[in-house]
Amino acid sequence: MSENPTPEIIEPSDGARNTRRTGKVSSRTIEHYVAPLEETPLLAVDFVDETAEPQSMWSQAWRSLRKRPLFIISAFLILLVIVVAAFPQLFSHVDPTACRLDDSSETARAGHPLGFTLQGCDVYSRIIYGARASFLVGLFTTIIVVVFGGVVGALAGYYGGWLDAVLARLGDIFFALPLILGAIIVMQLPAFRDNRSVWTVIITLAAFGWPQMARITRGAVIEARGADFVTASRALGLSKFRALVNHVIPNSLSPVIVIATISLGTYIVAEATLSFLGIGLPPEIMSWGNDISNAQTQLRNNPETLMWPALALSITVLSFIMLGDAVRDALDPKARKG
Repeated sequence: MSENPTPEIIEPSDGARNTRRTGKVSSRTIEHYVAPLEETPLLAVDFVDETAEPQSMWSQAWRSLRKRPLFIISAFLILLVIVVAAFPQLFSHVDPTACRLDDSSETARAGHPLGFTLQGCDVYSRIIYGARASFLVGLFTTIIVVVFGGVVGALAGYYGGWLDAVLARLGDIFFALPLILGAIIVMQLPAFRDNRSVWTVIITLAAFGWPQMARITRGAVIEARGADFVTASRALGLSKFRALVNHVIPNSLSPVIVIATISLGTYIVAEATLSFLGIGLPPEIMSWGNDISNAQTQLRNNPETLMWPALALSITVLSFIMLGDAVRDALDPKARKG
């Protein structure tokens, strides 16, 4: 704004002249000081690019994620774990089952950067090939939990009434037992103890993991079902089930994706815990949990054999937790910037 704005003089209107003739109100000149238009920043503040394409919540979240170092680092580490689990032969040419007692507890040497186990197995090769079983348990357990728990939570939250009461009580029965404790009890049953495999561990973990996902989904659906677009779709003749599938569930996926990302790392840790206790994957299946369990006897004499698989497990789980935190911040409208 200029220091000496030009005064704008407004002459009295006809009503004011008539009033002056009556002598009731004295006439006077009113001066208004108006800043020049080119000196005001309103044009820059109120400018809107009308040619830009409208962005959905997911596109805005992706734009925010690409700028977060936490997401880039965690996504790179997870992608690396996926490639290692899918193509372990690209990272190690040593047979992890070729164990020689002559190499028992030997330190690192050319071609064997992490040394050998007590049985003479290459530690690096077993870590590379053990990533597949650990990752598959976490991945398929998460898929089952999201599908089953999501369906139960969506039906309970959208329809309510007696269906909500029944499904909620069913979830409370499984939610009463902690994940690890419940899995230990189930894996001790004869049907599971005598047939231990990747799928028995997956089914056991999923049986005690779905209630949490059902509760998260139920709360998100309850919040979304009262939105205006759901009411409008119902007024236009859309059935309750189609409104649930087409509108409510897609707008309730944000917390589900966040919890699923973090839970995947949790299930990898759960598998390692069960295998460490000797009731998870059988010994013939290579996994990080079995390697940690086999190395516990060498904790004092050769702690490196336990440290390396434990480090691989920790980095993988930490990557999923970091990814979940980044996705949560990007999908949260209150935390989103720009």
